[in-house]
Amino acid sequence: MISETQHITLCELQRLVKQTLDERFALPLWVSAEISDLKVNYSGHCYLELVEKGGDNGVPTAQARAVIWRSHYSRIAGNFEEQTGERLAAGIRILAKVLVSYHELYGFSLQITDIDPAFTLGDMERQRQLTIAQLQHDGVWEMNHEIALPEVVQRIAVVSSAQAAGYQDFCKELARSYYRFETTLFDAFMQGEAAEESIIGALSAIAERIEEFDAVILIRGGGSRSDLNCFNAYRLCTHIAQFPLPVITGIGHDKDVSVADMVAHTALKTPTAVAGWLVERITDVDFRLDNAALQLQEQTNHLIHAAAMRIEQLSGDLRQQSNLLLTRQRLQIQRVAELLPEAARRVLERQTLRLEHMAHLLPDAVRNLLDRQRQRINSASDSILGSSPERILRLGFAIVRANGRAVISAKSVCAGDSIDIEVADGRIEATVKQ
Repeated sequence: MISETQHITLCELQRLVKQTLDERFALPLWVSAEISDLKVNYSGHCYLELVEKGGDNGVPTAQARAVIWRSHYSRIAGNFEEQTGERLAAGIRILAKVLVSYHELYGFSLQITDIDPAFTLGDMERQRQLTIAQLQHDGVWEMNHEIALPEVVQRIAVVSSAQAAGYQDFCKELARSYYRFETTLFDAFMQGEAAEESIIGALSAIAERIEEFDAVILIRGGGSRSDLNCFNAYRLCTHIAQFPLPVITGIGHDKDVSVADMVAHTALKTPTAVAGWLVERITDVDFRLDNAALQLQEQTNHLIHAAAMRIEQLSGDLRQQSNLLLTRQRLQIQRVAELLPEAARRVLERQTLRLEHMAHLLPDAVRNLLDRQRQRINSASDSILGSSPERILRLGFAIVRANGRAVISAKSVCAGDSIDIEVADGRIEATVKQ
């Protein structure tokens, strides 16, 4: 059993811890950390939660409470905003000059007496440069720039907050134009810790309906650097860089260009500027179409006039050629008419000579023709006489008839049939025995 002299009370332990910390950290220290929460109460004191995150998952590895007393807060906050262009807020990494304090009831805490704005600026720029370097190393830096943007962008997917003033300004600017735009809002948080994941979710929803849109508009109103810090985040920027539609940004800040602006197809300063750019783009196309129509009309009129002149010229040439051709034809007819009597006389003379020659040859030709015909008749007569039935019968042949018809086959008669046999000098009647 432990005696009373072998233990100390909790209060004594707390005093020992406080004494040790007071002795060890008597002087202020410069400590770097990230603000995870910040509240300014009604009395003017600022209470913070500081964290140190480790690894890629961002899980805190250390955490401490801190306070900036009212007597220091206005100076520290004012100087920080003047130097960085943004207010102290959650998500910002700071380098703070602190006094370590320990209270027996409230535990460990830090009292901030100063903040170095240069550290925050450097950390934000370092994170920004790391994102740029990683995107370039991944080979996606120029991907969205290389997507062809339609000449006329009218079907628009808008990533913004429905209540954001920037989104309202964007819609009003489009409504003032003479052109019709089809806008579909994909509502998302545009600042704070949830902004990055919310915007990525909106882009994913657009990707599922990609055929419905010409481009993506990513807009929000102005804000501090910390409000816009998500637009330097690697995950969001790599989604924008590799998105299959052109992305146009109007994130609403004039001093700095975010990495999202750099990887997007087109970057403009404000939502109103984006709307104006869309209207101007269509106006330019409309102007070029009007100009093309005027040029087409002028060229058409010019071609019609040139064609009319050409037709008139061709008509004149045709009339001239027709007249020349008629003149030539008349001359040819006149010449033929002059030559016709002499030509007719010569033809008549040639025909007269031919007739006289043919008259001289006609008697001999008639005699020759008659001799040839006589020879053909004699030859035919001999052929007829040589094949007559009488001559054949005289050669010993006979004609057998039964019932008045010539018998050409033994099968056509039967025993007992009467037959008539014709020979050269008469007829013989007989009866078939076999």
